[in-house]
Amino acid sequence: MFFRRKHTQKDDSEQRDAKVIELRTAIGPLSGRCSLFCTDACLMRYLEARNWNVDKARRMLEETLKWRSTYKPEEIRWHEVAHEGETGKVSRASFHDRQGRTVLILRPGMQNTTSTENNIHHLVYLLENAIINLSEGQEQMSWLIDFTGFSLNTSVPIRTARDIIYILQSHYPERLAIAFLYNPPRFFEAFYKAVRYFLDPKTAQKVKFVYPKNKDSVEMMQLYFDIENLPNEFGGNATLKYDHEEFSRLMAQDDVKTAKFWGIDEKPYQIGNGHSVAPEPAPISQQAG
Repeated sequence: MFFRRKHTQKDDSEQRDAKVIELRTAIGPLSGRCSLFCTDACLMRYLEARNWNVDKARRMLEETLKWRSTYKPEEIRWHEVAHEGETGKVSRASFHDRQGRTVLILRPGMQNTTSTENNIHHLVYLLENAIINLSEGQEQMSWLIDFTGFSLNTSVPIRTARDIIYILQSHYPERLAIAFLYNPPRFFEAFYKAVRYFLDPKTAQKVKFVYPKNKDSVEMMQLYFDIENLPNEFGGNATLKYDHEEFSRLMAQDDVKTAKFWGIDEKPYQIGNGHSVAPEPAPISQQAG
C-alpha cells in the first residue's frame, strides 16, 4: 500500500509537470516582464484555478497578461498610494503565519477615502508587495481582517467589493491561503451574503469567521498563527501599532527591490519634505513568487 501511494503521488507530479509544459507551449514565446511573471509556479497556479484544464488556464493567463500590460501593477510605487494607507487600513505584517507565509492585515474600520479606483490601486500595490516578499517556495499569503471600528459608514460599496474580488480571483489566483474575518458585527453577515455571490467556491472555503467567544474558531486560527506573534486585536499576545512613517520607509525600500526584480529604471520622486530622491540599487534578498 505504501509503495502504491508513493507511485500515485509521483504520477500526479509528473502529470502536473506535463500540464505546465502544455500550458507554456499554448501561450507561446514570452519576453520581458511576461517571461518573468510566467514562472512554472505561476502557470501551476493558473492551472489549479481552472481545475487543470489547459485551455481555460491559457485564457485566464492571457487575460492577466493583458491586464498587467495596461494596469502595470509592478510600476505602482508607495508614494503614489501612501495617502490611502495613512490609517493603516491595509498593511503587510512584520510577522508570518506558521507556514512562513506573508500576512496582510486589513482594517475595514479604518477606511479613510471614497475613491474605488484609488482603493483598488492601493490594495493591488500591497498584493504585489506581499508577493515580492514571499519566502522562497511560498506562493500564497494569509489575510487577517480586523473589524474594530467597522460600521455602515466605513463599509465599501458592493460594487467596489465586486471589483476587488474580480481582480483577486482573475489576476491573483491561488495567492490566498486563508482569510480570517475576526469578530465581524452581525450586520456584516448580510453584506457578506451579497459579496459571496461573486466568490469562487474554492475561495469562499478559505474565508473563515472567527469570534472571540467561539472556542472552535479561535483554536482554528491558532493552528495558523503563533499566539505570541498574533496581535491582541486578533486574540494574541503581541501589540500592534501602525506607524505610517515607519511603514512608508519600509515600502520605499521594497520599491527598490520591486524595480530591480522587474528591470525597471526608477525615476526620481517627491517625498514628504519636498526633496526629490532617486532610489539606489539594492540586492534582492527574496524572490518574487
